[in-house]
Amino acid sequence: MRRWQNLTRDKVLNLIGLAMKAGHVVSGEFSVEKYIKSGKARLVIIATDASQNTKKKFEDKCKFYNVPMIIYSTKEALGMTLGKGLRSSITLTENGFKSAILKITEG
Repeated sequence: MRRWQNLTRDKVLNLIGLAMKAGHVVSGEFSVEKYIKSGKARLVIIATDASQNTKKKFEDKCKFYNVPMIIYSTKEALGMTLGKGLRSSITLTENGFKSAILKITEG
């Protein structure tokens, strides 16, 4: 699990928006959990302002199912990027977007 500041937020949010338009984003706790368990989740992103319970739940699930996870941005920003309401958890379902986001956040 990695935590990031807002240094590269725009690039990451832009990639999330592109992934959404391409149909490679799933959001909402129930759906994200389902994708993790089914092996379809490639990267889980949890909002920095999500509850501690939510962060712990997804940290444990991602560790168990070996899915990378980052804590990034806010519920409001993630939701706006997706054209939806507040979102505390999302998952990317495609490796290209996952790799691009991890490259930015690890750099």
